Amino acid sequence: MRNPALEKWGDYDRDDPYPLFAQVRAGGPVHEVTLADGHRAWLIVRYEEAKAALNHAGLSKDMHAALARDGAVVAEGLPGPAFARHMLGADPPDHTRLRRLASAAFSRPRIAALRPRVQAIVDGLLDDLEARGDAVVDLVKGFAFPLPFTVISELLGVPESDRDDVGSWFTTLLAPSSAPEPPAEAVAASGSIVRYLVELLARKRATPGEDLVTDLVHAADQYDALSEQEMLSTIFQLIVAGHDTTTSLIGNGTVALLLHPEQRDALVADPSLVPHAIEEILRWDAPVQHSTFRYTREDVALGGTVIPAFAQVIISLAAANRDPDRYANPETLDIARANTSHLAFGHGIHHCLGARLARLEADIAFTTLHGRFPTMRMALPRSALRWSHGDGLVLRGLYELPVILAPQEEHLATRRHHGEDVQAEPASDRPL
Repeated sequence: MRNPALEKWGDYDRDDPYPLFAQVRAGGPVHEVTLADGHRAWLIVRYEEAKAALNHAGLSKDMHAALARDGAVVAEGLPGPAFARHMLGADPPDHTRLRRLASAAFSRPRIAALRPRVQAIVDGLLDDLEARGDAVVDLVKGFAFPLPFTVISELLGVPESDRDDVGSWFTTLLAPSSAPEPPAEAVAASGSIVRYLVELLARKRATPGEDLVTDLVHAADQYDALSEQEMLSTIFQLIVAGHDTTTSLIGNGTVALLLHPEQRDALVADPSLVPHAIEEILRWDAPVQHSTFRYTREDVALGGTVIPAFAQVIISLAAANRDPDRYANPETLDIARANTSHLAFGHGIHHCLGARLARLEADIAFTTLHGRFPTMRMALPRSALRWSHGDGLVLRGLYELPVILAPQEEHLATRRHHGEDVQAEPASDRPL
């Protein structure tokens, strides 16, 4: 029987979609679906076919070409197709040109040089959480979001005084909605983002800095290497990809480790295990559940199915990463797993440009967070957590993650150290 979820793909239990992914995957590698927004698409859910599709010459990412041919093939999304003129919405040679202009900022030496600064940001955020003395803290708001958002803002040259507003606008824009039209608050946030990015480009022309936006302006003005709209699109895409996915990686990964305390304890005892554990976390609960837009240039055969030309294709990275044909016991988190290869960062020419930066931030975040608070625990049961952040299909992350950083005795000692006169709470009043 055809799974009814395929008739409204994306409108499922986002708090735990993996049982559904397993059911659909068991039914075959490729399925024709109707997306929650009403568009038709073809869904790929097994590893072998997903990896092949991610780098298939017959699949295009040129959203503008798709819209020009058939406006019904894809939802434009906010801020609209004008902001899809970036590397994730282009094919070679435009993709090659746009990626090259940003790639220097994400090279191995440049990312390695960021380690001291990322460590300082992590230490400062955790200092602030501890100094506030709250028994329960929201790890998303206080740590997982501001860490990558601060890093990408500094790389792009977004002034510190602007970041609260910009962060708020992006959070509103990326909130999921099942309504046929974007909510009014998302439209307003989109308009604010567009105006801000236009102003930011003007500022960097007038007062250049040591940042990536200045580099893009220089390339546009001196070498005619990209258009104004390509610059705006690229900055928009880098802000989204540079913070949202890493926020969800840190949030999802923290929940994964707290649900598996023996594995968290192993990391605390031996921090050298953290990089390997990050790869398993990415496989087990990828922050990007489905690939970004693709459509077929021609008929494409995958997994015994012929996907017709000019059809939208959605690749479920999360489903592929738990394919039992690829992994032993794929539903089990195992930071000692020998095979932690995954598709969480994509594959081929569109492999995530910021993967090195995401890994660096996650490495420092997990090592420092769990090393500093080795007895940290969730303040709510797993069933009470809500993965309600993201666009509803591509991105999936926690809205909040309430945690208790330390046992009550350590917490009270910290507050007394900061000069507070506090008494122990009765056991009945302590958070669960």
